[in-house]
Amino acid sequence: MSEFPTVRPRRLRGTAAMRRMVAETRLHPADLILPAFVREGVAEPVPVGSMPGVVQHSRDSIRKAAVEAAEAGLSGIMLFGVPEEGKKDAVGTPGTDPDGILQVALRDVRAEVGDALVVMSDLCLDEVTDHGHCGVLDAAGNVDNDATLERYAEMAVVQASAGAHMLGPSGMMDGQVGHVRAALDAAGFQDVGLMAYTVKYASAFYGPFREAVNSSLVGDRRTYQQDAPNAREALRELELDVAEGADIVLVKPGLPYLDVLRGIADASPVPVAAYQISGEYAMVEAAAERGWVDRERAIEETLTAFKRAGADLILTYWATEFAGRLRSGT
Repeated sequence: MSEFPTVRPRRLRGTAAMRRMVAETRLHPADLILPAFVREGVAEPVPVGSMPGVVQHSRDSIRKAAVEAAEAGLSGIMLFGVPEEGKKDAVGTPGTDPDGILQVALRDVRAEVGDALVVMSDLCLDEVTDHGHCGVLDAAGNVDNDATLERYAEMAVVQASAGAHMLGPSGMMDGQVGHVRAALDAAGFQDVGLMAYTVKYASAFYGPFREAVNSSLVGDRRTYQQDAPNAREALRELELDVAEGADIVLVKPGLPYLDVLRGIADASPVPVAAYQISGEYAMVEAAAERGWVDRERAIEETLTAFKRAGADLILTYWATEFAGRLRSGT
């Protein structure tokens, strides 16, 4: 007589209610942050071709998107400004102009939602420079780390003045968190937080984002963003950013770096965010359009992977949509 198993893990998988009861990882709308693009000089939203469902917002539509995000229960919205092409220059002047599109959008969104969302802003030069790099270039065409820090400090004060609750220094300059923190404190913005892009790899998955911000990039960013084979240096970056005053640390991209995310989550004394970037989004949308994957299940599975790997917060272009599904129980 053959022996049958007495230990049967399948007992806990038999029904949806049973699976829900024993789920080890749970997603909540407040785990999610919506990245959103605001384009100067447009009256209507402009679709981003490589990111189906994502748009470059007008000033009116970003207000509506922020209200929808708040009503869906999201914790925050991260704004990226897209200036008119002729306004970009070598030092990213629109980034420190109080009337630059990002600062205008910050004021618009704060006026619309107040403190119902954590209103965040990208603190980087890549969207506002004519060369598309995240910093100021020296005479040889290389990104000058310390000259860039001075620009970041100026940008931080302008963004805080426009109403941002939290800034996202994303350029991967050495010392950026400490330099920005000192500038904010000196200007009286001690309560403005920093979500440090602590781990940001030079990735092939940023392509659609560059369309979304009308990037002018010439060359690549390998001299300042991290190299894909390296994980240990991410922990070094974590130690530095926390010491410099980071309130939240972020890992970007997401899915290709879940091992790094897990390591950061295990070591971090502050909350950890993961950014599900444009290329990750575009792959699922493209495959779903062709019927190759179940779109809704793929979205849920990828977001669950971030949470399971240790992310407290997830930046995703599906944030409002998925929060609605969570709230409706679907």
